[in-house]
Amino acid sequence: MDTKLLFPDPDERPLDALAPEGGYCSIFRTICCIGDSLSSGEFEIYEDDGNRRYYDIYEQSWGQYMARRTGAKVYNFSRGGLTAQEFLQAYAQEFDCYNEEKACQAYMIALGVNDLICRRGTVVGTKDDLLESGEQNTFAWQMGEIVRRFRKISPESKFFFLTMPRDSADEWTNGRQEAHRAILYDMVKVFPESYVIDLREYAPVYDEKFKDIYFLNGHLSPMGYKLTADLVMSYVDYIIRHNYSHFKTAGLIGKNLD
Repeated sequence: MDTKLLFPDPDERPLDALAPEGGYCSIFRTICCIGDSLSSGEFEIYEDDGNRRYYDIYEQSWGQYMARRTGAKVYNFSRGGLTAQEFLQAYAQEFDCYNEEKACQAYMIALGVNDLICRRGTVVGTKDDLLESGEQNTFAWQMGEIVRRFRKISPESKFFFLTMPRDSADEWTNGRQEAHRAILYDMVKVFPESYVIDLREYAPVYDEKFKDIYFLNGHLSPMGYKLTADLVMSYVDYIIRHNYSHFKTAGLIGKNLD
């Protein structure tokens, strides 16, 4: 056996190789995906009346593709158009997200597009706003508060924050994706046991060629959601393989054992 497969290559970069069966992402038996339409398997279609309609088809979400690959229980705490503020103010209560019976070993948070790009009404904030004492009207405070609330029901859980992939339409967004990416890297400095899944740096560019295959109008196609699952699982696998000591006790998360 080639033992190089067992030990991390220091020169390896995230997503140099895909782990379509999940790799070490499968060590997590309960996972929560918190996000907007792109975490909900949303399809954007034109109906006979010429209007666009949007449908969240959760079984097509990247979280559920991940569930089928790894055998994990995956919760979709997501909805088309969702923002971090809306999650805190209404969604989490409506869907009983903080129920201890739904506590997970890993949380994957993919919020920010509606907060900062589509509506552009939310201030990103600073590293100081991630703290409980920060400015509550900022995206940073809202993301920090989401982590704090889930940590109350699952103190040892791991958190993964997703950046926005590069897109051929980025030019009209005034660099807000980079500000979003920067605050996520600040989050891992503030919150222990957390990591960035940096799709902006390492995922393919969502250009015209990519969209021809992986998009259905303005949202992803089934192939796009499946590919996203492959990217997320592979990135988590990379993080684990390059930080083995952080994950040795992952199987004990939520088991109430010393």
